[in-house]
Amino acid sequence: MVNIFYSERFMLHDTGFGHPERPERINACVKGLRESQYINQYNWLEPRRADLDNLSLAHTQSHILNVRNTAERGGFSLDPDTTVSPESYDIALQSAGAWLDGVDRIIDHKESSFIVARPPGHHAERDHSMGFCLFNNCAIAAKYATQVKGASRVAVLDWDVHHGNGTQHILESDPQMAYCSLHQWPYFPGTGADHEKGEHHNVLNIPLSAGSGKNEYFSAFDKKVLPFLKAFEPELLIISAGFDASLNDPLGGMHLLPEHFAEFTRYCLDLTPHLLLGLEGGYDLKDLGDCSRAVTEVLIEHERE
Repeated sequence: MVNIFYSERFMLHDTGFGHPERPERINACVKGLRESQYINQYNWLEPRRADLDNLSLAHTQSHILNVRNTAERGGFSLDPDTTVSPESYDIALQSAGAWLDGVDRIIDHKESSFIVARPPGHHAERDHSMGFCLFNNCAIAAKYATQVKGASRVAVLDWDVHHGNGTQHILESDPQMAYCSLHQWPYFPGTGADHEKGEHHNVLNIPLSAGSGKNEYFSAFDKKVLPFLKAFEPELLIISAGFDASLNDPLGGMHLLPEHFAEFTRYCLDLTPHLLLGLEGGYDLKDLGDCSRAVTEVLIEHERE
């Protein structure tokens, strides 16, 4: 069994007409999972809501209050890309809570999980929202794993087409954390150069040119990603699983297919027997469903071995 943390409430985060980070993304992921040959091997779970102490692991109080107050006033655009609607604060709490639930499942039950939640999180900085992201779900989960659950070393692998600036900046000063990102370069948000190493040499950025596909990604995994993660010896591996490096994505320029994301997942399972994967980007609806199904089927097959 693989846990799927999902709530219909994630549909209620209203980003406005024409916004690429739209509610239909969640429906696409769920549709893809329900078409799996392993449909009976998914354990669907309603996620909890993160609390203020959880959010404070990665964010300033002023930022948390700003998002809450903006929602209570009826919503507003925090920047040209990032919108808060009346329901957004509560939904963002549940989105972050889903990632915390995933950490619990690995540490307490030795089970893998896939998080089907929005809004995404890896662009959110400690003190502000950006890039469709309100709170940094991944960074909150990583800090929760060490500070609350007692994990000694946590690694984050981010294969979203965009660099996870917020996750890197929140984690890079913590020697218990490692962050690795493969991303299109140059591209939004402009961070993620290969000379950014972190305060403890705990950051590995792998910028890739637009048009990169399986050869470039698999080479990067073999020569850089796996040696970096193996040397860190993480107790827990969290994956910011954006699927906007897929071939048909309207925001990305990469050439990956669902089976390539499946192979990335196999690489990661060679490092650790259980994974937490959480949705970040991905804006072509069919690719979203196909990629979600591909990576979760690998998790199930691994559990059945």
